[in-house]
Amino acid sequence: MLKLDLTNKPAWLDLGYGVRVLLGPLTTAMMVAARNDPAIMALPEDTPDEESALAFAKALARNAALDWDGVGDAEGKVIPVSPEALDALLDIWPLFEAFQTDYVAKGLVLDQEKNDSAPSLTGSPAAAGNIARAASPARRARKPAKPARKS
Repeated sequence: MLKLDLTNKPAWLDLGYGVRVLLGPLTTAMMVAARNDPAIMALPEDTPDEESALAFAKALARNAALDWDGVGDAEGKVIPVSPEALDALLDIWPLFEAFQTDYVAKGLVLDQEKNDSAPSLTGSPAAAGNIARAASPARRARKPAKPARKS
């Protein structure tokens, strides 16, 4: 059963290292806004997955972040949330990983609700692995396949 949280209240996310960010709920509107972010729209089609994941996380953070604690400039002076500061924050690997894991992934994966895949023959969804990203960039098709011949 899918459990809906109808409150849609912002929540604090602890990214570690004394940094926490107040984020709006990851709604459909939030995802659409991030996907239509100019930085995402400007990415070339052949952008590597890692680069596009970082760009998407930054776009999502720019749309979702309302406030933060534990972030300052080079002199240690507290700075306000801004698009540039959010981008710089997510350039720090452990903070990016925490944001991806605890905000983005939790919003996208409904594994806890058993909505991520059909059950296996034994009745457990655990056996059904995610194969969507199995192919490495080197093994992906270089150009689209030709259409089938008409008979």
